[in-house]
Amino acid sequence: MSLHLERVEWMPSPPLAPDDGPIDLSHLQRMTLGDAGLEQEVLAMFSAQSAKILSEILGELTAMPAGRAAHAHTLKGSARAIGAFAVADAAARLETAFSADSDPSQPLADLAAAIAEAQAAIDLILRRS
Repeated sequence: MSLHLERVEWMPSPPLAPDDGPIDLSHLQRMTLGDAGLEQEVLAMFSAQSAKILSEILGELTAMPAGRAAHAHTLKGSARAIGAFAVADAAARLETAFSADSDPSQPLADLAAAIAEAQAAIDLILRRS
């Protein structure tokens, strides 16, 4: 019997405790495989997407409540992908509030603050590049 070995590319997991700061740069670098151009591209896309989704959530508070949890879920995944763990955690709390039909005021304020902090960090990163 012959044994067939195959090389499997390894991708590290995100850290249990994220780096200090609104964007975990080590996580971002791992997720973009060290490609600085890709890092800049995904940061710019996240900054625009997070502003758009927050605006849509705010618009849906009275207009279309069914889509609110889905938007928070989308933002949570995007934030985790780039290492914006504070945004992801705030989006998760907002998603839970929407799903439980509880008051979203505080989780929404927390999300808006986390997004603003992440966007400020992203602006600095993009200007330095």
